[in-house]
Amino acid sequence: MIIRTTDDSQVFITQPDHARLAAEAIANWRGEGFDDNPRRASILLAAREHDNGWREEDSLTHVDANGKALDFICVPIEVRHRIWPRAVDRLGEQDPYAAALVAQHALTVYGHYESDLAWDPFFEIMRERCAAQLARSDAGMAGHLLGDYRFVHAADRISLAFCTGWPQPLESYEHRIILRHDTVEVSPDPFSGARIPLRIRARRLPVREYASAADLRAALDDAPVEVIEGKASGPQ
Repeated sequence: MIIRTTDDSQVFITQPDHARLAAEAIANWRGEGFDDNPRRASILLAAREHDNGWREEDSLTHVDANGKALDFICVPIEVRHRIWPRAVDRLGEQDPYAAALVAQHALTVYGHYESDLAWDPFFEIMRERCAAQLARSDAGMAGHLLGDYRFVHAADRISLAFCTGWPQPLESYEHRIILRHDTVEVSPDPFSGARIPLRIRARRLPVREYASAADLRAALDDAPVEVIEGKASGPQ
């Protein structure tokens, strides 16, 4: 779950909804060979499904011992460890190469934990998953993995900047991504001057503590859906 906190409210966005927005944004990427990339469909699928392992977690929701709602960064380590093999295995039934891209995403975004012994089993499992999915893919796909992955990474960062409301810039390979008001600016401009509409479903709750995860889930179920709108573009 993504949770954007303001002075008096919290905006909740599910990880799968964030991932769908990531795919919608990257579908408008121009240049760098993406338009005519023969693996474009798999890259877009990986972007759209990279957080499908969070479905169960977002359905349950998570709170800490003090009743504070937990987002995808603050959930316990075991939650973060279990969602990625689930995501890769689930997607691998449809498209092994897209699943390998998602495994690479997990290895990349958690790379800063490489020196943490508690994360060693996670990295071993995800490297094995990545290799297994590549082995199920067409011959030669392993040679394209890292080059294609950069589009998945950029998609994730564009959507994250928008959904989280983080003010600090994010880096994605050769691109800098920053949220300015309701616009995610990507530099250099990958959209050929176009302004890409961004729309995400959310639920808003007052900032408070919850008796349990079930209490939070009930509050979310009762909250109306609102749509947050903005756009992505090159520097303005």
